[in-house]
Amino acid sequence: MPLTHNRPRRPRSLVGTFHAKTHFSQLIERVQKGEEITITKHDKPVARLVPADRPLREHVAKVFRQMDVLRKSIEAAKPQDKTNLKDLINEGRRF
Repeated sequence: MPLTHNRPRRPRSLVGTFHAKTHFSQLIERVQKGEEITITKHDKPVARLVPADRPLREHVAKVFRQMDVLRKSIEAAKPQDKTNLKDLINEGRRF
């Protein structure tokens, strides 16, 4: 499942339940274009319409865990001595 989308995200919109019921097909068209719509009842959020191709939170969390493992393995592979690039360049100039 792709984690990025080519289309830009639009801001979330708030829509009352009556409006959502009477204009459902229009809301679906907006969601297909990438918009997220929050449906409210008495000004309190009760539901959200989001694009179906949006990645699930579990998938995103898994990717972040994998990134943490990779970052830790890179940190562990770094040389423990404090050699820096300038020292390496100067050492190469000696020969």
